Amino acid sequence: MKWPELFLERMKDLLNTEYDAWLKACEEPPVQGIRINPAKLTPQEWEAISPWEICPVIWNPYGYYCEPNSRPAKDIYYYAGLYYVQEPSAMAPAAVLQVQPGDRVLDLCAAPGGKSTELGARLKGEGLLVSNDISASRARALLKNLELAGITNCCVTAEEPGKLTETFGAYFDKILVDAPCSGEGMFRKEPELVKSWLERGPMAYVSLQREILKQAARMLKPGGEMVYSTCTFSPEEDEGAVDWLLEQMPELELAAIAPWEGAASGINGKPVIRLFPHRVRGEGHFIALLRRRKDAIKDGAARKAGDAMPEGCRKKNPAAVFKTTDSNFAEWEKFLAQPFDRERMMVRDGQVYYLPADFDPGWRLRYLRTGLLLGSVSRGRFEPSQAMAMALKPGEYARTLSLKREDERIIRYLKGESIFLTEGESPLDGWVLVCVEHYPLGWAKAAGRGLKNKYYPGWRWQ
Repeated sequence: MKWPELFLERMKDLLNTEYDAWLKACEEPPVQGIRINPAKLTPQEWEAISPWEICPVIWNPYGYYCEPNSRPAKDIYYYAGLYYVQEPSAMAPAAVLQVQPGDRVLDLCAAPGGKSTELGARLKGEGLLVSNDISASRARALLKNLELAGITNCCVTAEEPGKLTETFGAYFDKILVDAPCSGEGMFRKEPELVKSWLERGPMAYVSLQREILKQAARMLKPGGEMVYSTCTFSPEEDEGAVDWLLEQMPELELAAIAPWEGAASGINGKPVIRLFPHRVRGEGHFIALLRRRKDAIKDGAARKAGDAMPEGCRKKNPAAVFKTTDSNFAEWEKFLAQPFDRERMMVRDGQVYYLPADFDPGWRLRYLRTGLLLGSVSRGRFEPSQAMAMALKPGEYARTLSLKREDERIIRYLKGESIFLTEGESPLDGWVLVCVEHYPLGWAKAAGRGLKNKYYPGWRWQ
């Protein structure tokens, strides 16, 4: 690859004696990675069933390198939501943020969802994840990946950061800002980014990054933490953005990140993380962890958006009354391990949603999703959704057809074809959850030995 001369000069200034090693590493092919979904299985369970040779990524407990020819996006386990295909260095920011169950989390620049899916899985169904992308079209891809991962307590929005700040105030425990950037760290993997760099340069992103950071920091509660990350080497976009924010908001402080093997510190020894392809098996990345001091806001004025809602005082949404007497929902629900809280169910335009416990109907935002889409109601009949199927864990729905990975019916099912029971399999009736090795894939409607395919058409195997 022919690198821009100006870019190479900048890298010489940045790396000094490590420049030649970096340039040589850039001539090597990029590595391929997957990050398993802890909402569905543990690393030990994945290592027992992985169809390829794998090697752990040391900075993320759920990350693995995989063989160059493994084609992970074209595998049955991908369709079961067991993992997300992700560049290994990009697995670091969500791991550094250390989300815990019950946290209120914002992923501000979330599409296509690699980091959001991990943040949501780490919540384990408790707390709230708001995944936002200003582009509605990109947010639709984000939504698909969150549904595939089985994340139930998320809201997907497509808003300007300022609108979110106006709505939430200092509300979130954890915030991730993986900002738009010049992409220098991805030149090896995505050479087309070089053309954009030549046309625009790193400085084209600086004002946008600063505005995003300023709005994000305003939504961080006292004591809360925020990760700022980019996939560029540019000091103006990395340490420069962090220094600017600390000057603008003195209630913020830079928190140290425990380094791992191969991770470099920032310019002038700043306690941030820089990843370079000659030091780690991955592309270029920058990560900074910021904390809002607990005494930053006085007199309890920190939070908005229903944060102080006491038990039993959450705003009620009149649309949340779902009359199961007019549908077969109750018949379907009896096969679930645990029924739904009717107070959290909402019906809108024939769609039935299960709202996160922390959701406030008073938030006036442009949503693509509020919580879990349970299904739809038409002419008094309930039909469970693809998202609902992916949210279930093995054993949580009683009426299932679990097929072996090598069963040829799985591919036929994923292609949208009807499938049939074989000799020795007991007849089924009604809504059936089709699984691979007990991991859900989607729904089918059974009558005797035939199963009518209900797999979502937009997700079909191509």
